[in-house]
Amino acid sequence: MVGALFVVGSSVIDSCLCLDAHTRSKKIYGSARKLELGSSFTGSSIVFRLTSRRVPRISNRRSKRKLLIVNEDVAGNYDDTFGDVKTQLVNYFTYKAVRTVLHQLYEMNPPQYTWFYNYVVSNRPTDGKRFLRKLGKENQELAERVMITRLHLYGKWIKKCDHGKIYQDISDENLALMRERLMETVIWPSDDSNSEVIG
Repeated sequence: MVGALFVVGSSVIDSCLCLDAHTRSKKIYGSARKLELGSSFTGSSIVFRLTSRRVPRISNRRSKRKLLIVNEDVAGNYDDTFGDVKTQLVNYFTYKAVRTVLHQLYEMNPPQYTWFYNYVVSNRPTDGKRFLRKLGKENQELAERVMITRLHLYGKWIKKCDHGKIYQDISDENLALMRERLMETVIWPSDDSNSEVIG
């Protein structure tokens, strides 16, 4: 059984999720200054007491007892904003733009290519925003060129992107992986015809 306790207006905890298999053994007491949590998962003899003055000491002190406080966004809230996906896409387009600019510089401006190549080796473009911020301090012209190229590449990708096809590809890959796993786990009967008794 899942029980949720929300302490509104508390300086200790804004929300807490307590998981318990048996509601009879669960002890939950709460007030604005004191909060006790007990659960059959932690044992019936262990009760966690939180007060506003002990909370900072809990994070600094290593204890044999473990206290798990779960934010309310984790348990059952599946309304994802996909911010991490957006960040990964922006970072990937920054990487693609860096590669494109490197290829252009290699053909048109070898000395600048050498400088930019050495810069990319020492400052990997894994985090696009941080990479461009640092590049802007070193060479503003190249930073602007990478930003414009990144935006151009994204625009080209959006025009060519077929979301239905991507969805179908993901679905087909999931199906193939599940089929593969099923074939690995199935125990096939042996084809030994000598073991049959004909009577």
